[in-house]
Amino acid sequence: MGSAPEEEVWDSGLQSERTRLAWVRTAVLLATGGLGAAGIALRNGLPVAAVAVFATASFCGGVLLIRTRARYRRVQAALHGGRPLDHGADVLVAWLGTLCVVLGAVVFVWSRTL
Repeated sequence: MGSAPEEEVWDSGLQSERTRLAWVRTAVLLATGGLGAAGIALRNGLPVAAVAVFATASFCGGVLLIRTRARYRRVQAALHGGRPLDHGADVLVAWLGTLCVVLGAVVFVWSRTL
């Protein structure tokens, strides 16, 4: 029993698909979580800043979700072409959305302690 050939070890599609699903989960969480948090902040009379940052997080999630198909195609082309992957813009949008959620939570806590 020898070792498996390289073709059997590396599956040409599942890594990209798992990565795509992870990006989709991140995007949906940012979009729905940001929208829900903005609604809660608005209904509870929180400062406009909290509503704005939660809405920005939701917007970032929507942008990531829209870019999913193009990103998947770029990843597939890079993997099959032996080129390095580049997620620069998408990573920045995801970080911006995450930072907006954190900032919104800080504003929420700050407004409730005063």
